[in-house]
Amino acid sequence: MKKEPTYKLINRARINIRIIIIGLTLSGLTAFPLETELRILADHPAIYPEFMRAWLNTIYHAVKFTNHAYPYLSYGTDWLAFAHLLFAVLFIGALRDPAKNIWIIEFGIIAAIAIFPLAFIAGSIRGIPIFWRLIDCSFGIITLIILLPCYNVIKKLIHLNSKPC
Repeated sequence: MKKEPTYKLINRARINIRIIIIGLTLSGLTAFPLETELRILADHPAIYPEFMRAWLNTIYHAVKFTNHAYPYLSYGTDWLAFAHLLFAVLFIGALRDPAKNIWIIEFGIIAAIAIFPLAFIAGSIRGIPIFWRLIDCSFGIITLIILLPCYNVIKKLIHLNSKPC
């Protein structure tokens, strides 16, 4: 069996890590203008399935009312956005040295798995429709699809580097 060169393994891992960094950055940046984004959805209901329209319209009006009456509550969403951006920065360590910072990939895998109980437990308590909880869970699935192969590549790298010459 032909061995894959170390630099190819590192590049494969880094591609996946870059995807995670981009996803976290976009997720963080899009959490800031939440009311504006919801208004766009409310103004263009044809861009999403009919079963979601009433829910998204309700959410838009709730956010709009809350921002008008209690604008400081959106500060919590700002912190959520900030956390996503910081997690993106965290993954730069794994990008720089995947083998040395494999713990960051493990952290990402744990976080992706933790989405499921949060979505189903807190989502149920908060009255979030099942279709929305499944959308939330899809982020965990996508993250696992990206990070698990990355983790395996890094473990292979570690194994190759630990063999005596």
